[in-house]
Amino acid sequence: MRALIQRVASASVTVESREVGTIGPGLMVLLGVSAEDSESDAQYLVDKTVNLRIFADRQNRFNLSALDTAAQLLVVSQFTLYGDTRKGRRPDFTAAAPPDQAQRLYEHTVDLFRAKGLTVATGVFQEYMQVSLQNDGPVTLMLDSADRHRPRR
Repeated sequence: MRALIQRVASASVTVESREVGTIGPGLMVLLGVSAEDSESDAQYLVDKTVNLRIFADRQNRFNLSALDTAAQLLVVSQFTLYGDTRKGRRPDFTAAAPPDQAQRLYEHTVDLFRAKGLTVATGVFQEYMQVSLQNDGPVTLMLDSADRHRPRR
């Protein structure tokens, strides 16, 4: 499971000219699910995301987490995070989970975020969406649940 996380001043998602999710200060989370992912991958990403110290303290240092700041989250499904561009010019998305599996794990992940007590808005799974955000920093990080099995260099 992959999550592209951006610290934002605000963010929103629109489907067919209708705003379906909006947040103030917090995190924009683009979430991709692979065919190999399970609920343990979701738990890892949620715990990592809400505990990352990427919000500034009074000394303007990255010492506070989403939990510390009661950050809001906007979580949007994003299968293209599994696009493989190593060969040719068209991304290959075969590593992405099939829609039924992806939707189940996406919704499970959203439920886990909500269980942390944070305000969570979402997009609409498998819909064409327009996402707007005001990046704060900018601070952008990529998380991959497969990384927990890899040694650090």
